[in-house]
Formats: sequence, C-alpha cells, structure tokens
Amino acid sequence: MPGETTMMDAKAIDRALSRMAHEIAEQTEKVALLAFVGIHSRGVPLAHRLASRMEAFTGVKIPVGALDITLHRDDLRNRVIIPKIQPTHIPFDVSGRHVVLIDDVLFTGRSFQAALNALLDFGRCARIRIAVLVDRGHRELPLKADFVGKNVPTSPEQKVVVRLREIDGEDGATLITPPATPTQTVSAP
Repeated sequence: MPGETTMMDAKAIDRALSRMAHEIAEQTEKVALLAFVGIHSRGVPLAHRLASRMEAFTGVKIPVGALDITLHRDDLRNRVIIPKIQPTHIPFDVSGRHVVLIDDVLFTGRSFQAALNALLDFGRCARIRIAVLVDRGHRELPLKADFVGKNVPTSPEQKVVVRLREIDGEDGATLITPPATPTQTVSAP
C-alpha cells in the first residue's frame, strides 16, 4: 500500500529518548567519561537532547560534539549532487572516552561506518557505541545499534523520515511506502 504511516509522534520520540538516556546511564560504568557525538544533521539535536536528559538525573554534564561524515562516505564518488559539508565540532578529547555515536536512522550501516572512520581521526576512544532513534534493519555491514528508540521492520524500498523540532519545526517519524509499479502484461503473438 503506498502512502505514509506515522511511526512516532512527538510524545513517542520524547519517551524513547528518555528510555535511551536511562539505558545509556545504566550501561556506562563511568558516566564522567561519557561523551556524545551526533552525526549531522539530525543526530546532533538528538545528542543534545540525550545529554540534557542524562544530566537531569545523573548530575553529570555530558559533552556533545557534531560530526560531518561526508568525506568519509563510501558513495561520495557516486553522488550526482555535491553534498554540503557541515562543520565538525568536537570540543573535547575523545581519547579514553566512552563515546556514543548518535543518529536518527540506522539502515545499511554505511553512515555509521563513515562516522567510525571520521571519529578515529580525533583519537582513540576507550569505547564506541551506537544510538539511533529508529532502527529499520537491512544491514549491509556488520554493525548494530547498542541503544534504539524504536525498531521498525521495513522493506528496502520504504523510507523512514524523522523530523525534529530543531531542524524541521516539529517532532515525528514517518514510514513512506512508494506506490507499487504496475506490472506490464505481455500478450503472446
């Protein structure tokens, strides 16, 4: 069926982020060594939101960075349109830190592979984990999310669109199903 299906509204996103923040805190021995790095563009506001939630209940201010992965992507040469490079800003030393890479959607794993390569340019982290708002499956690389807001089974043709108030003016996540292509009937001569 073609169309759009709302997967998460603003309240669902808020609940998912609160749960993820608690899971990250519970699974981190030394919260003082924790740092969040958001992948441009929607991973950055998600990282700030998670850090804010964690600070509220742990009392520890989690440093947050922003990472542009454009030049580390394995499909950069195949792109027709030259992508806009966003500023990378990591205002802390990643060496020895427990870094959580954060993005809105995990699909093939290629964005996170690029993020890992980009992050390693900044130093040797003690540990790197992955947090995503939506995990839709269909991995092409052996990567998995450690913290997930919502697992959504999808087909490869479907698309997940996440909207965040900091960028889009509202929060929500939608599953878009493309219209089916009509099958052509071939008549025998």
